[in-house]
Amino acid sequence: MLNFFRDGGWGMYPTTLFGFLLVASAFLYLFRPETRYAPIVFCAGFLTLGSGILGTVTGLVATCRYLDKVPPVDQFKIAALGCAESLNNMSLALIITLVAALPTLAGLVRAVRRPQAA
Repeated sequence: MLNFFRDGGWGMYPTTLFGFLLVASAFLYLFRPETRYAPIVFCAGFLTLGSGILGTVTGLVATCRYLDKVPPVDQFKIAALGCAESLNNMSLALIITLVAALPTLAGLVRAVRRPQAA
């Protein structure tokens, strides 16, 4: 896990921070399935995915920027390694989003099953 986090680079930090907010808001929505909490879950999810995408893109840009400084024989290998490391950001964002989707779905089910005031 430490290699996964280290290889992803600086983009893993905001993805983890926003992911923590997403999971916390998803559990808040699970235990209090009120409509006013849904936008918080949505925005935290958007921030998590957005930071994962940003970390991935900046990693790919850095890989491409320095590719010409590598001998031509090793360029494909370095490009592949750089892409793999950059995709760790997206992997983390998707994992956190899927984990947070479970309590959010459970909160939605609770909200639908709750009796409505007449």
